[in-house]
Amino acid sequence: MTEIKLSPRALNRATLARQLLLEHSDLPAVAAIGHLAGLQAQAPDSSYVGLWSRLRDFQVDDLAKPLATREVVRSTLMRGTVHLVTAEDGLALWPTVKPVVERGFLGHYSREVAGLDLTAIAEAGRRLLAERPRTRAEIRIALSDRWPGADPTVLAYAVNSLLPLAHVTPRGLWGQHGPVAFSLLDDWVGEPITDGITLDDLVLRYLTAFGPATVRDAQVWSGLTKLKEVFERLRPRLRTFTDAEGKELFDLPDAPRPDPETPAPPRFLPEYDNVLLSHADRTRVIPDGRRVPLPPGTGGRRGTLLVDGEFLAIWAIKGATLTIESRKPLRDQDSIAEEGARLMEFVVPDENHDVHFGIGG
Repeated sequence: MTEIKLSPRALNRATLARQLLLEHSDLPAVAAIGHLAGLQAQAPDSSYVGLWSRLRDFQVDDLAKPLATREVVRSTLMRGTVHLVTAEDGLALWPTVKPVVERGFLGHYSREVAGLDLTAIAEAGRRLLAERPRTRAEIRIALSDRWPGADPTVLAYAVNSLLPLAHVTPRGLWGQHGPVAFSLLDDWVGEPITDGITLDDLVLRYLTAFGPATVRDAQVWSGLTKLKEVFERLRPRLRTFTDAEGKELFDLPDAPRPDPETPAPPRFLPEYDNVLLSHADRTRVIPDGRRVPLPPGTGGRRGTLLVDGEFLAIWAIKGATLTIESRKPLRDQDSIAEEGARLMEFVVPDENHDVHFGIGG
C-alpha cells in the first residue's frame, strides 16, 4: 500500500475537526467534554470560553449547571494539570494517570519529602477531606501539627498529588472565584473510583480528540511514558500515515480528515487551550513555535486566537473593549471582528463593544 503523507495543513484541519473548531457542534456541553477527553482548566472561567468557541449557541448555564450537579468536575489529571472532565471520566482516569501526578510532585519536591511517610500523609489528608472540603491553606495548617518539621506547603501539595481530588463549587461557576477548596473525588461525585481506563482505550480516546498523532504526541498529552507498545498492540485497528518529516502517525480508520483546503473560521480560545498543548510537535497549530501564554487570573477575559486554523494572535477584554494583538497584520479582519463581537456578547453582555487590532503579542 502506498504510504500517505499528511501535510501540516491536513493535520491542522483534522485536529480542528476533532476539536469541534472547524464548525460549531450541536453536542450538549457534557457530551462535548467527553468527546474532547476533557478541557484544560487551570483558570476556572476558561472552560466556558473553550466551549463557547466550539458549541453552537452555548450559554453559561450549559456548563454551570452540570458543574453544580457534579456531572462534570475539575480535577488534576493528564500531565498533572487541572482538567475539566465528565464525572465518569474523572473516576476512570485517575488510577491510570495517578503515576503521572505523583511523578510530577516527587520530581519537584524530592528533597523536601525525603524521610517523610507519604502514605501516612495521604491517609491523614483523606481523613481530613472526608469531613468536609478544605482549601490548601486549611490542609497545610491541619497537617503541620502532626509533621512540625516538614514544610507545610509540601504537605498540602502531597495530599493534592497522592489523592484523587475534585475542585468544589462555587469556584468553577462563571464569575465566582475565591480560593480552591478540595474534596475527595469519589465523595464529591458520589461514586467510587473505578479500576481505571485501559491504556488501549486511553490512546483511542486521545486519537478521537487529537489525531492523527505520533506515539510521542499521546505521551505529551497524557504525561504517560512507554506508550509505543500500546500503539503496536492497536496497530491492526488503526490507520497509519506519515507527516512532512517522515514521522509515523496513527489514527482511527473512520475519523474525520477533511480536505486541507476546508475553510477554518477564526476561533477565540481561552489562553491555555488543549488544542495548543496536546502534541509533541505543535506546528500543526503553532507554525511559528510561539509560546502558549498562561497569564494570571481566572480566565475568560484573555486568550489566544486561531486564524485560518493557526495560533496567530492573543486577545484581552478590558471593560467593554476587545483588543487583538498579532505580530503582523491579520488577514480577514472583518470576520475576526465579527467573531470578536460575538465573544463580547458572551463575556460582557448588554454593553456597547469595541474591537481593536494592534501589533504586538
